Amino acid sequence: MKNEKRFTVAIIGCGSRGRDAYGKLFKKFSEKWEIVALCDVSEKQIDVSAQEFCVKKKNLFLDENKFFEEKRADLLVIATQDKDHARQCKKALELGYNVLLEKPISSDENELKELLSTQKKTGGKVMVCHVLRYAPVYVKMAEEIKSGRLGKIISINATEQICYWHFSHSYVRGNWRNSEETSPVIMAKCCHDMDILQYFAGAKCKSVYSTGSLSFFNRSNQPEGAAERCAACKYNETCTYSAENQYIKRWKKENSLEDCWPFNVVCRDIPNTEEKIRKAYRENQYGRCVFACDNNVCDNQQVIIDFENGVHATFHMNAFSDQMGRKIQVYGTEGFIDYQGTGFSGGLRIDHYAKDQKVYDEAALLKDLGKDAFGHGGGDVMLLDSLYETLCGNEKAETSLENSIESHLMSIAAEKSRLSGKAVIIHE
Repeated sequence: MKNEKRFTVAIIGCGSRGRDAYGKLFKKFSEKWEIVALCDVSEKQIDVSAQEFCVKKKNLFLDENKFFEEKRADLLVIATQDKDHARQCKKALELGYNVLLEKPISSDENELKELLSTQKKTGGKVMVCHVLRYAPVYVKMAEEIKSGRLGKIISINATEQICYWHFSHSYVRGNWRNSEETSPVIMAKCCHDMDILQYFAGAKCKSVYSTGSLSFFNRSNQPEGAAERCAACKYNETCTYSAENQYIKRWKKENSLEDCWPFNVVCRDIPNTEEKIRKAYRENQYGRCVFACDNNVCDNQQVIIDFENGVHATFHMNAFSDQMGRKIQVYGTEGFIDYQGTGFSGGLRIDHYAKDQKVYDEAALLKDLGKDAFGHGGGDVMLLDSLYETLCGNEKAETSLENSIESHLMSIAAEKSRLSGKAVIIHE
């Protein structure tokens, strides 16, 4: 029987994920969802979002405490900064919300345990935005592993190429540049990857060992005579990482879109124009020299992982690539998976030894999703589809709070290992 229930939605954090990703999908599928309340620390973000989603003025909040005075919808989307997630999710559960929680949940083990305890006491449903599990190409890989056709899984290799401009935007100049203010990059960016590795391995993680460093984006690599800000720098036209090259030339290359990430993060004045973007980067954090920021997160990191069932895995995060994307190889006794893709295009090869080989084009797997495939290779829209079915009681959340905590323990342990130089045991 077709579900006809329509859920009301409140969003706290009206930025790249809250407004640009989930908010627009809720609006598109308005037969299932209605956005009724918004909260953000930025008045401009509130105004833009309220206008786009037709939210009444009485349901707009700049003050988190006032917002949490009462329950305002069936579902709360939490898309704020990393260190706010667990606290706000706990408040939401205590008010009776179901929650769509942007990752990461928390970088603190005690906070993770406390939040899980609260969720079990209240009975509220929490779905964590580990969107890769829902992307068609990852669904295809998971199905192959679960089918047993690959035999016993021996090892998994994974690489995340963050891409040079994405890394400098988000993890050098942007909100996730400093682990003391948000989370280490192995958590903020790569808990996605830890989740997929644990999901594919099919067991909890036993131990991790990690190395990594901030090798390039620091003062020692600042060109001689460079200014603190790009607008005043003699290298602004020639530096690969200059604000002019990243936010004006790339914007033009991408057809000068009026409301598109990452340009709409640099300039929140929508619709974007060249003049608006240039004015914004001259005044805000995105116009700083990448070698003179207060960033401290790794620009390269490696992790060696052992799982309780004997599966071994390696993971490599790297900022230095011309493409965003992931590479995964799964080695089994009867078959092999090789995936290299960007989330929009790429190839998936599944080889059954001495039997057959199947090759899939990632773009073809996304064809039925049309423009909705843009978000994490279809993961965003498919996550919301699963969320709807979960709230209707038709299925259990694949990325429930309890299921998602394991990847966070892996990320926490990886950072501990990197800093200490020693392997860290997660589960005895």
